[in-house]
Amino acid sequence: MSAEHHHQSITTHLSLALFITLGYAGVEAIAGWWSGSLALLADAGHMLIDATSLGIAALAAHWSTRTPSPRFSYGMARIDILAGLINALLMIGVMVATSVAAVNRLLQPSLVHGEAVTLVATIGLGINILVLWLLAKGEKTLNTRAALLHVIGDLLGSITALMAGVIIVYTGWMPIDPILSLVIVTLIMFSALHLLHEALTALLEGVPPWVELNTVGQAMAAIEGVDSVHDLHIWSLSSSRLALSAHLVVDSLDNWPTLLHRERQLLLTRFNISHITLQPEIRINSPVIWTGNGLQCALT
Repeated sequence: MSAEHHHQSITTHLSLALFITLGYAGVEAIAGWWSGSLALLADAGHMLIDATSLGIAALAAHWSTRTPSPRFSYGMARIDILAGLINALLMIGVMVATSVAAVNRLLQPSLVHGEAVTLVATIGLGINILVLWLLAKGEKTLNTRAALLHVIGDLLGSITALMAGVIIVYTGWMPIDPILSLVIVTLIMFSALHLLHEALTALLEGVPPWVELNTVGQAMAAIEGVDSVHDLHIWSLSSSRLALSAHLVVDSLDNWPTLLHRERQLLLTRFNISHITLQPEIRINSPVIWTGNGLQCALT
């Protein structure tokens, strides 16, 4: 499959998941309002945020295929990181509002129709399984991984709402609804904060959390012919493409093409870093080695 067809497939899966999620979010919101279930309303709010996330992800998947231009020399691939940041902030806002409503419901309990909650939550469980299956087939970018986390949260939310409905039907204990709503909020908030941290790290050009700068520097310096590595930087061009720049101190420039090829092969195969800029330097002072913390020390 070509890259263009691959991105079209991702966009199609995201768009289909969007319409399914958005449609059922409306059904769940109406049912939650009619039945008085805060658990259903909380889950509907989460599904609405998921639909927004899927919409942004679909647009990002489309825009990320644009070729580089004089203004955007890297292209638009990084837009999915910005989309992840927006999604995280939206999720956090909705979950804070849901938490406030849940606490108020605990303080002032109201009637909940357990049968309606059980029926709608059961249907929602099936919808979430379908959407999860669709998204699992796509590429794992920051946005699609975030969407997967959201849908898994929805899946847990549907299970939680189902539990609340059954408990209310058989026991009549109304506080279970806001209590389980707070459980949903906790699960979603954890995912949102994780996504926010990852997006901010990427936008601030930090080293991705799954890459160890020390390990990369030591591996590069271990190649025969390289005396040391310094000014090493690793950052995200997009959620699936990493960039690296570094200075390599060598004995001679005669074998630089060979060293460059070895370094590129190492970085690509072991660390999945594809955009690489390396600058050779002739060793003048005593040899140094990469220490793993950005400093250098003399060889003994």
